[in-house]
Order: sequence, then C-alpha cells, then structure tokens
Amino acid sequence: MYSWFVNTKLGIALQIGTVAVRSGLTVDAIRFYEKQGLVAKPQRSSGGFRLYNEGDLDRLSFVSRAQALGFSLVEIRELLLLRNAGSGTCSHVHDLLNQKLTAVQQKIADLRKLESQLKDARKRCDRSLAEECTGSCPVIDEMARSRKEAQ
Repeated sequence: MYSWFVNTKLGIALQIGTVAVRSGLTVDAIRFYEKQGLVAKPQRSSGGFRLYNEGDLDRLSFVSRAQALGFSLVEIRELLLLRNAGSGTCSHVHDLLNQKLTAVQQKIADLRKLESQLKDARKRCDRSLAEECTGSCPVIDEMARSRKEAQ
C-alpha cells in the first residue's frame, strides 16, 4: 500500500501513504495542506494517484514543524515565503518568534491564573465536604453569583 516508484518526469515519486508515513502526517492532513495551498497540487499518476517528490516531503515536514511550534496557517504561509526568499529574512523571523513567544507567555499567565482559581474552588469544596455539606455546593453557588453579577 505504501509504495514508491520511479517516474521519469518527476524522479522518485511518492504516493500519499508513503509521504504520510515519512512525514509523520496523516493522509487527511496532507490533503488539507494541499487545499490550503501550503503544498503545491501534486502530479497525478495515470491511475489518478497523487505523486509527491522529495521537495514536497521537505515542505510538508517544514509545515508540520512550524505548526508544532504553534504557528497558524497564515503565519506558516509567511514563513514559507521567507524560506523561499533566502537571505535577509532573519530579522523578520526573529520578530515573528518574539510575537509567538509573547503570545505563549500570555497563555501561560492565563493558565496560571486559571490554576489558582481552580485550586481556590477546590479548597472551598474541601471545606464544604469536611463540614458534611448538606446544602448546595458553594462553588456552584459562586459560579451562579458571578454570572448574575456580570449581567
């Protein structure tokens, strides 16, 4: 199923299953990236199979690594343009990394705040359970109050 073969027009041509295995992506992800224009539409075999080359595989791996770093598809398009531009791109990439790092640091701060709120709520639950809570849950009561106060 995951086969490759030689095609004189393309050099070594890889079918989508082989590209999926070698890139660590799913077949659906590869098709999605193709639809999004992150990888060029591949050549087709006489039987209609998509045929990728090593350059396509490199590009898909680049896209996958960029996405793993948290870059959006729009940002990945920009990175691909910069990759193809060659020299003089380091400062622009540096700026993109700074923006991404700032966003990640903000998310971490938000998660720490959420963690603190959850720990406080759990403490209220612990106290209520220690007192053999017979009434309503204090955490649920507080959430209901917070919603009404926000309105």
